[in-house]
Amino acid sequence: MARIKPQALLQQSKRKKGPSRISATTVLFYLLILSLVGFFLFASYRHWSSRSRLQSESHMSISEGDNNSVDSKKSELPGYAVLNTSKGSIIIELHKETAPEVVDEFIDLCQKGHFKGMLFHLVIKHYVIQAGDNHGAGATEDWNLRGKHHAISSMKHEAFMLGTSKGKHNHKGFDLFITTAPIPDLNEKLIVFGQVIKGEDVVQEIEEVDTDEHYKPKISIGILDVTLKQKV
Repeated sequence: MARIKPQALLQQSKRKKGPSRISATTVLFYLLILSLVGFFLFASYRHWSSRSRLQSESHMSISEGDNNSVDSKKSELPGYAVLNTSKGSIIIELHKETAPEVVDEFIDLCQKGHFKGMLFHLVIKHYVIQAGDNHGAGATEDWNLRGKHHAISSMKHEAFMLGTSKGKHNHKGFDLFITTAPIPDLNEKLIVFGQVIKGEDVVQEIEEVDTDEHYKPKISIGILDVTLKQKV
């Protein structure tokens, strides 16, 4: 058997232990794979971020649309009512912001002609005039007895405020009160939903009519009709 030289064995051992070379083709292949993975991840990120942004903008647009719709409906509501009475016209500014439900009910009743021909059946001088289907003095007399004893400093409301009695209304129970003097505890008695801005002289003329001992006018004074307006 032929003997192998030690130098040849050493060279063979070095060749076996040495690192194997990676071809350039393999390197390019792996770089391409990494590039494709990176591109896919970037594209996915762009897609989902764009989708999220569009959904957010769409939601905001819908919300703004709803708000604009509500504001538009509010702006379309009449802001004023003209009470055409047998003594002249009284222009009322409606308080849509502070008493929206009562204003809505009032507007609905006006459109149905509820107040047409309604009489002022209670007139308390220097205090209030009342129109409605409730022909009993009731609480209004109590206002007159107690209200005049309040000090001026305690007054909460000016004269010529429009209101209706508290409690659940039905069509026949929606009465109208117009104050002719400041009333200190008005909020305890009425839901105030408007204010006279023109025609105070008409209110005062109604206030000056002769009444009997129950504060009922001796002559008939009533509301001929009510005209609703957005502007005056």
